[in-house]
Amino acid sequence: MENPYSGKPWLKHYDKHVPEKLKYPKKLYSEVFRETMGKVKDRVAVYYAGAPITFAELDTMSNRFANFLREKGLKPGDVVGVHLPNVPAYYISILGILKVGCVLTGVSPLLTQRELEYQLNDSGARTLVAMDLLWGNVSPIIANTGVKLVAMVGIADFLPTDKPSAPGALPSLPGINIEHYMDIVKNYPATQPELRMDPGASCLMQYTGGTTGPSKGATLTHNNMVHHILQITTWVDIEMGSTTVLSAFPLFHQAGLALGMWSMALGLAQVAVANPRDIAGVINLIKAHKPTILVNVPTIYVELSRQPAFKEIDFSNLDWCLSGAAPFPPENIKELESIVGKGKIIEVLGMTETSPITTALPRYGMKKAGSIGIPLCDTEIKVVDPVTKEIVPQGESGELVARGPQVFTKGYHNKPEETANTLRDGWIYTGDIVRMDEDGYFWMVDRLKDMVNVSGFKVFTRELDDIIAAHPDVAMAATVGIPDPNRPGSELVATAVVLKPGIEKSATTSASIIEFVKVREAAYKIPKKLVFMDQLPTSSVGKVLKRELRDILQK
Repeated sequence: MENPYSGKPWLKHYDKHVPEKLKYPKKLYSEVFRETMGKVKDRVAVYYAGAPITFAELDTMSNRFANFLREKGLKPGDVVGVHLPNVPAYYISILGILKVGCVLTGVSPLLTQRELEYQLNDSGARTLVAMDLLWGNVSPIIANTGVKLVAMVGIADFLPTDKPSAPGALPSLPGINIEHYMDIVKNYPATQPELRMDPGASCLMQYTGGTTGPSKGATLTHNNMVHHILQITTWVDIEMGSTTVLSAFPLFHQAGLALGMWSMALGLAQVAVANPRDIAGVINLIKAHKPTILVNVPTIYVELSRQPAFKEIDFSNLDWCLSGAAPFPPENIKELESIVGKGKIIEVLGMTETSPITTALPRYGMKKAGSIGIPLCDTEIKVVDPVTKEIVPQGESGELVARGPQVFTKGYHNKPEETANTLRDGWIYTGDIVRMDEDGYFWMVDRLKDMVNVSGFKVFTRELDDIIAAHPDVAMAATVGIPDPNRPGSELVATAVVLKPGIEKSATTSASIIEFVKVREAAYKIPKKLVFMDQLPTSSVGKVLKRELRDILQK
């Protein structure tokens, strides 16, 4: 069969300024930042709690942190964990860690002690940047890890005040050196340490969600990140130091980390959102800083769109909103566009292993609500049968397979079998079920692991979620498969629904939703169980946790 993807039908929909191929520099991320810093040193790099930190200040503090690491004996390739929310110390640590050639691993503050211990040991981290507020979860397990050095960030650090409070007493643990972060960024040498290293060296070790087993550390190189920064910069047509970015993505997540690194490399101001679940706080930050770029997961946009205060904001200065990490139902996209402006939503598809973006809607060109867009420059895509791995015809659903400069080449840390299953001849098998339309635009159908098997028939939950979300009474919907007690090996379709404010959770509402689906879908796709919930279980970035939802709906 002729390969319908080799002709790259998406190229005809590239914006005029976007070439098919780019010329990539061979540079470390720290070298890219140094060049940028020379051009934007007096510009604001980070706004935190109303106070600005300039690029010059960020550069100096990160140099001091880098020299701290070097003086403590860390060498290129050593792993440093960062266990913080989005506070200035995170941005400083990113730069400082990379300036001495160490590898950053983002450690979620939401991890359990078991998960935290696993990641620190699996990554081989010997150093941890931690926060005093979160230390109670770290201290019981840190002796079980190889961490011997801790830089302790105070909850009040970097807050604007005329009279900074004295740092509290540091905890004491046998065999572990713990130092105040603020002392480090004030007292160590301010000159940037020299670093000579191949750009193919490891830069980040970011852990995936571990939905099918223990979390896996995806190793990304300086080439991956520097090249991906150029891909994104070209795609969105942005100039150095030209704008302000606000995102609720946490920096420990690859989407947030890549955005933070991209913004620093482009000299863009970032608004630090320490608590992404504080929707009222996010709205106040948008009002105060008037960002020209918003980047969030769909559930955050949906929640924002419900708030009267968000609807009252003047978004005439907003250039675009990027949405990723989870499906965005077309009905919710229309609702957001009615507030921020039509054509401003750029949906993307990505994953930790691809730095993270592989496809995106054009900045200026044709946008299709609900589409995950077209491949970035130098990114090849094909769609294959999940079982046979054979190419599927255009328009049919299959697993998305990608290759490009942003795709990780080093694989998963200490997991050769997992790497071999995911990476084959430079192609990554993503586990995303997609289809390509006649224009070369891609559409997310489902995650392979979320597909429901009803007596051998496939039910793609993403499609069903979008249909149900289009019901006038529904705010959000999420569908999973649960075991069918009467048919071993088969599953029942089960859906959780969040209703719009003021809609009654009643049998009448449930029947209305079921009837809405019946006239649109085959009988085997109709939910056999429909449950109303006040909110769906979500991850730290707002992605619906279907694994948890499955456990809830089985009860």
